[in-house]
Amino acid sequence: MKNKKRKKVLFISSLGGHLTQLLQLEPLFKEYDYHIVTENSVITKELQKQYNMSFLVYGARNYPFKYIFKFSYNVFKSLFIFLREKPDVIVSTGAHTAVPMCYIAKLFRKKVIFIESFAKTSTPTISGKMIYPIADLFIVQWEGMLKHYPNAVYGGSIY
Repeated sequence: MKNKKRKKVLFISSLGGHLTQLLQLEPLFKEYDYHIVTENSVITKELQKQYNMSFLVYGARNYPFKYIFKFSYNVFKSLFIFLREKPDVIVSTGAHTAVPMCYIAKLFRKKVIFIESFAKTSTPTISGKMIYPIADLFIVQWEGMLKHYPNAVYGGSIY
């Protein structure tokens, strides 16, 4: 009997609540060959002791001029990480950090699963609006969000 290769899943999110939500998916880490991508910080450096991780540059959008350069750098770094890790599937809880990786995945004909933020109960996120058209599976955590994303799946809270 041949040993079936485990799917490689790349989980990506920004810091804060997005990463907290992503880490709620930890039971999936055992089922797949996983890799987490998030922004570099003191907190995530500590998490690296526990999880298989790579880091992008933290880029807050409240400094638009700096953000352009950091975002551009992160696009290229995302491509590098994608080519190194060779994932079959991308799973993301947002936000801006994840958008380039999702588009890179589609460019290479890989699956994209996006989970809209738990914090957004009635209006869509910018990253959600950007990824919705390319997502193979788009999950909302509030039923009311289906009006913004009619092809989404209501999955309930991941907390």
